[in-house]
Amino acid sequence: MKTLRDAKVGDTVTVVRLHGEGAVKRRIMDMGITKGVDLYIRKVAPLGDPMELNVRGYELSLRKADAEMIEIA
Repeated sequence: MKTLRDAKVGDTVTVVRLHGEGAVKRRIMDMGITKGVDLYIRKVAPLGDPMELNVRGYELSLRKADAEMIEIA
């Protein structure tokens, strides 16, 4: 299983599945990250946390812990 945390800067990936439960999963979905959406990895902070993504036309910063819950293709 490949997660968003494994993606490199400049990659465009597609969300396959969201892992996690309850409020955490709901929060990720509220940010616009749902099954089938394309994510472009713009930047990653020097220490690797957080990462900056383009999602549905806007920029989003996401922590590594949240990125591990997003399965990609």
